[in-house]
Amino acid sequence: MMEGRPKISATILGSGTCVPSLKRSSCSVLVEAGTEKILLDIGPGTMRRLLEAQTTIFEISHLFISHFHPDHSSELVPFLFATKYPDAAQRRFPLRIVSGKGVSAFYGKLKNAFGAWVELAPGLLEIIELNNAGRARHVTPEFTLETIPVMHNPESLACRITVPSGNSIVYSGDTDYNENLIALAKDTDLFICESAFPDDLKTNGHLTPSLAGKIATFSNVKKLVLTHLYPECDMTDIENECRKTYNGPLILAYDLLKIEIT
Repeated sequence: MMEGRPKISATILGSGTCVPSLKRSSCSVLVEAGTEKILLDIGPGTMRRLLEAQTTIFEISHLFISHFHPDHSSELVPFLFATKYPDAAQRRFPLRIVSGKGVSAFYGKLKNAFGAWVELAPGLLEIIELNNAGRARHVTPEFTLETIPVMHNPESLACRITVPSGNSIVYSGDTDYNENLIALAKDTDLFICESAFPDDLKTNGHLTPSLAGKIATFSNVKKLVLTHLYPECDMTDIENECRKTYNGPLILAYDLLKIEIT
């Protein structure tokens, strides 16, 4: 890799939630690790944002689904359906769907509902089900994807993507405050963390700006991005709330924000 060229990058495709918004699509992040393009979650609006980020669905090699709530997973059906048009020849390598316990059954239920429309040609789709008992890894020549259970749904996982240079990005998915996420995010270059509601609207299973900041401080992350923002966050000074617990580089996510790590 040439000096100065990004080793790994993240584009926030969807910084929002289940709430319909012209400003924020539902949850999704595009990570570019070497020659690989990885989707982290696939909420409604993901494919449109991918095109706006000058990326086609056929370029995606891996899809990590943090959990099965619709705002994180529901564009999987249109994604697979679109892959079949006009024919599967456009996909020249397998799509690997990586997720936690139950993802095989989840996909099986989609096939029961939609049949052949969500099935790809033999060899073009692989379901990788990771355990939720502790840390798990999926290793490729271009990157390592490491997961750890977090506090939201039984299948919920956060993930860390690390490239051979040692640079990394951590994505929290949806979670409440927990030590697992602190351990996973230790010393990462970029921590993309959910911050669903302002501090005074704390909801079980979700973080607030000050809690996200606390995790980032304990993890010694190099840069924090707050995402998965409900409308209440746009009416609150969440940057100031985060600054109660975190003093490092901070970005409030917006759709199509791209961050490169060189």
